[in-house]
Amino acid sequence: MTDYVLSEETRARYKRISTASIATQLYKRGLRNQFMQGVRPVSKKAENMVGQAFTLRYLPAREDRNPLEVFRNADHPQRVAVETCPPGQILVMDARGDASAATAGSILVTRLQVRGCAGVVSDGGFRDFDGIGELDMPAFCAGPSAPTNLTKHEAMERNIPVACGGVAVFPGDVLVGDGDGVMVIPMHLADEIAEVCSGMESFEAFVLEEVLAGTPIIGLYPCTKDENQKKFEDWQRARSQ
Repeated sequence: MTDYVLSEETRARYKRISTASIATQLYKRGLRNQFMQGVRPVSKKAENMVGQAFTLRYLPAREDRNPLEVFRNADHPQRVAVETCPPGQILVMDARGDASAATAGSILVTRLQVRGCAGVVSDGGFRDFDGIGELDMPAFCAGPSAPTNLTKHEAMERNIPVACGGVAVFPGDVLVGDGDGVMVIPMHLADEIAEVCSGMESFEAFVLEEVLAGTPIIGLYPCTKDENQKKFEDWQRARSQ
């Protein structure tokens, strides 16, 4: 468990920050492998997915341990994870990158939404893919997959360090998901990255306006000309009035 709690101010900032901006700032701090590979949004949402990680680890299923009857067990780890993922947090499922079977379906994901969770992420598959896409809560996975999780995955431990999309995810890390995918931000850097990226997003909005107006990119992005820095400062002042 972690003592870090994502503040509403930092959460609101990440709602407006792209995963690309986050990736750049993490790279500047020596972190190059924080973007989940092969994990994509089930459907486009109006705003970013933001929340702290609550994890579930799957092992490869062994046939003698995973008949359908295991779901009669009130302590089944997958079901318990759905019922214990805290509101405002994101259920992150480690399926070893195997999307040949589902790690959840629309009923479980709907339950997460009803409970107030901020999202769900898996590097395995989801069944009832279209139904999950129609929900308000963001969902990310490796793709649609009809077979039940029991054919390939056995749910094991909750809220421990896991791997998802090739990234180490520790309980309490901050996840941000947009149309590109999901970034994992170590919790001790979450507030700092949000603050720095807020300024970076503003600068990139200025740069895009300049590019659309015909300004050459050299000396503009990155900003190495004093004249462009002054134009940006003037642009900021004009927007704040």
